[in-house]
Amino acid sequence: MTLAGSDRTVGRDLDDLADILHASVEAGASVGFVTPFTLTNAREYWQGLRGPVGAGARVLLGARRDGVLVGTVQVVLDSPPNGRHRAEIAKLLVHPAARRGGLGATLMAAAEEVARAHGRTLLVLDTRTGDDGERLYRRIGYEAAGVIPRYARASDGDLEDTIYMFKELS
Repeated sequence: MTLAGSDRTVGRDLDDLADILHASVEAGASVGFVTPFTLTNAREYWQGLRGPVGAGARVLLGARRDGVLVGTVQVVLDSPPNGRHRAEIAKLLVHPAARRGGLGATLMAAAEEVARAHGRTLLVLDTRTGDDGERLYRRIGYEAAGVIPRYARASDGDLEDTIYMFKELS
């Protein structure tokens, strides 16, 4: 399942990564991008992660179905000295055609194992309130820390509320 370990992995799977991100944004995912959002924009995002992934500041995980990359999540390990016990979960993405099959939960379980392996005991993330992401995170044990109204723009440009969540790892 892992794609991490080298900045070359981003390059090797760039087309699949770009397709997942582009399709997710086009399907309304609130992951930091607004439409219009092109495959070129998606490729540029992933290419920008080659350095952090290669340096070990981020771990990029991926899930394949029939050999095709269909989901991804990032574990952000780069923290200030007073935060080396925590990691951030970023950009949990499952291609719209591969959703509802448990890949999100599988990717999150793998992300938690990566965090544990790096000595992290607290995970944090943010997501749009009331969507499938929030329901998934609650189902796998994340708790709400708080909601910020109108915090981010949705892919269509509308302002939406964001919920910050956390999970303490045993």
